[in-house]
Amino acid sequence: MFHVALFEPEIPPNTGNIMRLCANTGCYLHLIHPLGFSLDEKQVRRAGMDYRDLAVVQEHENFAAFNHAMRGKRVFACTTKAKSSYAATEFQPDDVLLFGPETRGLPEILLASLPEELKLRIPMLPDSRSLNLSNTVAIFVYEALRQQNFTGLS
Repeated sequence: MFHVALFEPEIPPNTGNIMRLCANTGCYLHLIHPLGFSLDEKQVRRAGMDYRDLAVVQEHENFAAFNHAMRGKRVFACTTKAKSSYAATEFQPDDVLLFGPETRGLPEILLASLPEELKLRIPMLPDSRSLNLSNTVAIFVYEALRQQNFTGLS
């Protein structure tokens, strides 16, 4: 299955919605600290914590710990700063989809460390800033699942 990684997420309802998405699709959710909230916050529980026992969630102390845990996997940086469209990518099971925090996206230093073919974007109008994080994650996840013929889902 696929991995969804949130780098320093800031908005509790987005993380809750993404947790719910992962629980319903069988994707693994990785939360890279520091988080901008506590997982016990009411907003997270309301949006997705009722799915917490159904989702596989792993927390990582920092990006280095996450990177170590993902050794051997393809990690795609999902960013508005990429040139390649997510739709032109052939996803494989066990790929990792990495998303940045809502207010600032993935750090430039992190993006600079990745080859261009591992940076993906969603096409939007030229003057658009970005989509909501939980919507963006859903678009990426369902494209990856579609390419695998929704294996394991009914």
